[in-house]
Amino acid sequence: MKKIFLTLLICMFTCGSAFSIELPQEVKDFINKDFPQTDFRFDGAIILPDNTMYLPVFPSKPKNVETLGIKSTYPLGQGMKQKPDMVILNNRYVLLKVINTNGKKTVINITNPPDELQSGLLPQEILLPKGLVLPETLKGIIGDIDVSTTQDTGLRINNVKAIGQKRTEPVEQLNKKTFYIAPGVNKNIQVVSSDTKTPSYALEQNFIINDMKGVDGKFLLVTYFDSNTMSIISLMDEKVIKNVHFDSTPEQILIDNNNKVAYISSGDASSIYVFSLETMTLKKQLKINGKCEKLTLSEDGTKIFYVDRNKNDIWAIELDNNYLLKNIGSFPNISEIAYINGKIYVISRTRNRLAIVDYATLGLLKELEVCEKPVKLYAKGNELYILGAQDNLLEVLDAQDDVITDILYLNTNSFATNITPIDDTGMIMITNARSGMYSVVDTETKDIVKTSPLELPVRAIVVVNKVETIK
Repeated sequence: MKKIFLTLLICMFTCGSAFSIELPQEVKDFINKDFPQTDFRFDGAIILPDNTMYLPVFPSKPKNVETLGIKSTYPLGQGMKQKPDMVILNNRYVLLKVINTNGKKTVINITNPPDELQSGLLPQEILLPKGLVLPETLKGIIGDIDVSTTQDTGLRINNVKAIGQKRTEPVEQLNKKTFYIAPGVNKNIQVVSSDTKTPSYALEQNFIINDMKGVDGKFLLVTYFDSNTMSIISLMDEKVIKNVHFDSTPEQILIDNNNKVAYISSGDASSIYVFSLETMTLKKQLKINGKCEKLTLSEDGTKIFYVDRNKNDIWAIELDNNYLLKNIGSFPNISEIAYINGKIYVISRTRNRLAIVDYATLGLLKELEVCEKPVKLYAKGNELYILGAQDNLLEVLDAQDDVITDILYLNTNSFATNITPIDDTGMIMITNARSGMYSVVDTETKDIVKTSPLELPVRAIVVVNKVETIK
């Protein structure tokens, strides 16, 4: 058994902005006392649970205090619970509430701003609400921030065909959801309401999308073919809030929500990058063997598996063991890898076979014949779902005894290619890269709940609750 310690390159990545700094933890704690689950967005914006937005003004000279508290507010005498228009903290930080007046967004207009405001500065990565108007007396706190106008539509391209479209009844778990779809046949992200089949509008992109993943129902991480940049799109603003640059083309994205990180592969660089979802910054570059593809993250977040596309070797990275790199072996025409309870599951698209390997010993435990053209695996608990593209069916394997227990026929003439779990439900979506259609499967009852049409094929899809805009 071959084991190699992974060479770990820890790289410092900076965005190059003149002023980019994280809000102090004591300020976050102070706000969370009255508003638990406040979103302290990575760009500096403070968004309360009801979508009220505060802009933090950072002092040129912060003041050390024993106990953080309010020095002054406007209106006077209010606490955070009252959501005043302005809060001046005793450490010289200032919070400005975004106010919606007659449909226009602005902040408090003060004839003689206090010193904390006059000498402070907004975080220079912050994405200000579209059309925000700052009073002349406060223009000095902006710095080099780009302020978009109300005429700026961001990435949105409206679709005239969506006007008057027929509504359909989605399954309950998809009610009031929005689909963000990369169709693969054009560059743009198509935005579809769950009760329709036609995109309502699109988010304009400059390159054809390679991979797309959602973060907290608020952001999209997007990689592209022939581009060394990964875009971070704010769904609330429908704008690119940040571009992350790589030395080579980033490809596949894996999301670990529990640990608030993403793993991003680059086959050309023989690297997997560790990306913080809290700060939206690159943290580590893991140099690996071969040109990686077909990445898989174990359910517990302790291992990544990938295929070296040059040699068809499978490798594992033990994330909880100093990034130990382990060679699993070589398999022909690998479609997908999964990991359940110490066992590695590998499917071969051309041979219609499933190999089961013991992770500890690397011994072959079993080999099964499965559906024709198996293209996707999805592990959930002690079950493995195998998607067969040829006959559009889903096989369910009991990973305790490694036997097929259920076969679900999708009864469509399309070419099923992907499995997407619907967050916070027991449902999964089966989508197609060649035709517009998706099926919803209940993993508890093993039933195909519904099959619905779409007007476009699906290379990648992100399903979120309808995104609310800033108040």
